[in-house]
Amino acid sequence: MARPREFDTDDAIRKATAVFWEKGYLDASLPDLLEGMGLTRGSLYKAFKDKKNLFLLVLAHYDDEAVGAARARLTNASVPDGRDRIVSLFAALYAAVAAGDTRGCLLCSAAAGFEMSDPDIAAAVEKGMSGIREGLEAALRASPVHAGLPEAEQRALANVLLTQYIGLRVLARSRMPLGIVEQSIESIARLLDVEST
Repeated sequence: MARPREFDTDDAIRKATAVFWEKGYLDASLPDLLEGMGLTRGSLYKAFKDKKNLFLLVLAHYDDEAVGAARARLTNASVPDGRDRIVSLFAALYAAVAAGDTRGCLLCSAAAGFEMSDPDIAAAVEKGMSGIREGLEAALRASPVHAGLPEAEQRALANVLLTQYIGLRVLARSRMPLGIVEQSIESIARLLDVEST
């Protein structure tokens, strides 16, 4: 009879998320993961198979938690103007950086890393990015300034906003001056006030 697992899998994934978030996929060593998760080598391999599989589970968890929260903000019908939802997403990014959070975004960091050469990791990252892009498109459809735009223009603007979001989240890890984030978000707000022609 198999022995029951002596740790909570969800808790272990949360702890692994913290390790990968701090060190990145490539630089997170097995000893780092074992220490951060409080597991033995045998327990880690038995439960998660290998580092890559663990990272894929971490990305799925991050997609549920962080990307899910971003999408919820962007599709929040209690905020009727989609422009306000988008500005709120960027304002939350600013608030996190202002509070000293220099972790950036795990998904964005992975997107900028060498791990993207792995097709499974690349697919998981693209899934998360698509979730944010879809949220941005939904917000644009709910914006009086942008609702009447052709779908292709809405998608193009959503891609521009996604690029800005990823860039700012990656730059947050570099401990850039807070003023750069503030100026960028002000520029994004102005962009959203300009009706495309």
